[in-house]
Amino acid sequence: MPIRVQGDLPAREKLERENIFVMDEGRAESQDIRPLEIVILNLMPLKEETELQLLRSLSNTPLQVNVTFMNTSSHEAKNTSTSHLNKFYQSFEELKENDYDGMIITGAPVEQMEFEEVDYWEELTQIFEWTKTHVMSTIHLCWGAQAAMYYHFGLKKRPLEQKMFGLYWHKVLNRKIPLVRGFDDLFLAPHSRHTEIPRDDIAACRELIILAESEEAGVFLAMTRDGRQIFVMGHPEYDRVTLDFEYRRDVDKGAKIQLPKNYYRDDDPKNRPRLMWRSHANNLYTNWINYYVYQITPYSLGQHKFTD
Repeated sequence: MPIRVQGDLPAREKLERENIFVMDEGRAESQDIRPLEIVILNLMPLKEETELQLLRSLSNTPLQVNVTFMNTSSHEAKNTSTSHLNKFYQSFEELKENDYDGMIITGAPVEQMEFEEVDYWEELTQIFEWTKTHVMSTIHLCWGAQAAMYYHFGLKKRPLEQKMFGLYWHKVLNRKIPLVRGFDDLFLAPHSRHTEIPRDDIAACRELIILAESEEAGVFLAMTRDGRQIFVMGHPEYDRVTLDFEYRRDVDKGAKIQLPKNYYRDDDPKNRPRLMWRSHANNLYTNWINYYVYQITPYSLGQHKFTD
C-alpha cells in the first residue's frame, strides 16, 4: 500500500529502505482515486519511533492512505523536538472540523496514574467523543484502549502485581469476525503494561465482543459490535528491539524489571531479540483498513451519517 506522508518526514527514508512504498504529496495528487484519510493521535513519548512503527503497520494493503498526525495541546512533549512537532503534527483544535475514515490512538506511559490525573485527560475525552461523529472506525492501543473503555463504558483498570512484559500467547475467539480473519489459532503479541481491565468486566459489557485473549495476559483484542471502536491491549506495532530498549532503559535506571517473556533466545539478553509477531500485527491492521474502513466509508467524507 502506498502511504502518503510529507516528503521530508524522517520515517520516510527508513520505510523506503525496507522497500515499503511511500508516496509524497505530489504523486498522490496525480492519481485519480481518493486516499483513505487516517489520523493518528500519538501519545507516546518517542514520537518518531512510534510514527515509523505505525506507518510500517499500515503498509500492507493496495489502498492509498493519507496519514495525518495529531498531538494534544494540553501536554508539552519532552522527548520530541518542537520543530518536528510543529512541522508534522496538528492539534485537535486544528483538525476537529475534519472527518476521517479511520483513527489510531496510541498508548502512553501514564498507566499508573488515575485517568483524571493525566494532564491531557479532559482534551482526550473531547477527542473520544469527537470520534463518534467524525471517524468511521478507531483503533485504541494499550493505555489508549484502557482509557477509551473507561470513558465509553465505565470499565475501570486495576494494577497488576507484576508488569506484563514480553511476548504472550493468545487464542482467537469469534473467528468469523473479519478483524481476525487469517489469524492462526494461537499467536504471539507484545505487552508492556502495569495495569489491566479485568476480562470478566469486558465480557459483561453488552456492547463489546472479545476477539482474542491470553491465559496469562488477559484480553488482547476486543471491539464494539459495529466495529467503530477497536481495543488492542498490547503493542502489536512494536518493532524487534522496542521491548529490548525498554528493558535496558529500566535496568540502567536501577528499576526492578524482569526479563521480557519469550523474547530473547534462551532468556539471555545478550542474544538478539526474536521477531515473532509481525505477520499477525500486519494482518490486524490490514483487516481493519479493509473491513472496517474501506468497505464502509463513503467516497465523499462527511456524507456518512454517524450514529452513537
